[in-house]
Amino acid sequence: MASSLLALLDDITTVLDDVALLSKLAAKKTTGVLGDDLALNAQQVTGVRADRELPVVWGVFKGSLMNKAILVPAALAISAWAPWLVTPLLMVGGAYLCFEGVEKLAHRWLHSPEDDAQDAALDQALNDPKADLATLERDKIKGAIRTDFILSAEIIAITLGTVADAPFTTRLMVLAGIALVMTIGVYGLVAAIVKLDDVGLWLSRRAAAWQQSLGRGLLALAPWLMKALSVAGTAAMFLVGGGILTHGLGVLHDGIHHLVQALGVTGFVQTVVELISDALVGVVAGAIVLAGVTLVQRLRRR
Repeated sequence: MASSLLALLDDITTVLDDVALLSKLAAKKTTGVLGDDLALNAQQVTGVRADRELPVVWGVFKGSLMNKAILVPAALAISAWAPWLVTPLLMVGGAYLCFEGVEKLAHRWLHSPEDDAQDAALDQALNDPKADLATLERDKIKGAIRTDFILSAEIIAITLGTVADAPFTTRLMVLAGIALVMTIGVYGLVAAIVKLDDVGLWLSRRAAAWQQSLGRGLLALAPWLMKALSVAGTAAMFLVGGGILTHGLGVLHDGIHHLVQALGVTGFVQTVVELISDALVGVVAGAIVLAGVTLVQRLRRR
């Protein structure tokens, strides 16, 4: 009896070790999506009135949990009955990441006057005391949940690729753990970011000089933090998306390997060369996908 119990505990410890190791690896690979997820959702929920920011974040958080509740079982089903789909799904997710990155960079040249008119109308509605705020909030929450579904699918697909060869129990625990931790982490940070300016304003009105200075610093920091998150998220999209594509396509992977050998670099310099190569592949792939999507859209308009 004692030996059986010890064997069971040993098996549980082994599984937990595998789960921890694979979770750490999956979290590292999904960092790029996480940065973009954080920046996009922070932008999605800004613009509502200060007293309604946290309720909007809560609504999107619940929608994100529902997205994960759909995506995790779907990923487990694919890994169990159609494991050959894992690599193609990863490639599609990587290409989409690259496409999103290039689209963000090219937005200032590609957005239409209709987009500007919609943004202006939304800003005017948010500042109108007679506006139907409940409808506007619902629209914002629905849009943010749709964006979250795409980014969550990318996170789950990348995680699934990491645990594809692991036992079913390990796959289940890693996927569920990553989904829960990412959701809580992202929307906890989103809530903190959208309230950062309110905290700064509150501190700037306090009596103590150090509180006023801290408050003014937070007010100045908030917009720069959003910009930094956006830049970091875009760069990470190219690194992660390009890395997925180079590892999925043997020709690209071998080409980067030969480049490293030809340069004769090792260690940190080798890592930098590989990262730059992945990013360049991501930029090129994203540009190709964006060109195709733009061409199709223009043909449909005609």
